[in-house]
Amino acid sequence: MLHENITESVIGAAMKVLNELKPGLDEKLYERALVIELTRRGHKVDQQHPFVVRYDGIEIGTLVPDLIVHDAVIADPKVVTDFNESHIAQMLGYLNITGLHVALLLNFKHSDLRWKRVVR
Repeated sequence: MLHENITESVIGAAMKVLNELKPGLDEKLYERALVIELTRRGHKVDQQHPFVVRYDGIEIGTLVPDLIVHDAVIADPKVVTDFNESHIAQMLGYLNITGLHVALLLNFKHSDLRWKRVVR
C-alpha cells in the first residue's frame, strides 16, 4: 500500500487527538492539535500550503489543503456525520492539483475516529 507507514502514523496521531479532545469541536481545532501530535512524532507537516491552480496555462486561483505530511500524504480533518461523494471528489481534486497520490479523510465527529483513504 502506497505510503502505508505515513498513513498509519497519521491515523494513530488522529486517534490520540480525538481521545484527548473528544468529539464535538471545530475542525480547525483538530487540525491544529494534529499538527502538534504529528510534529511530536517526527513528521514534517505543511499546514495550509497554497498550490496554484491553472486552466489552459492560465492561473485561476489557489488550492489550500489542510495538511500535507512528508510531502506525500494529504490529511484532511472533518467533523461530519459521514463522508460522502463530495468529500472524496474534493480529495481527488486536491491529489490531481498537488500531484500527490494519497489522501486521508479523518472524521472527528464521533467518539471513534473514522477515516477514508483516497488514492489517485
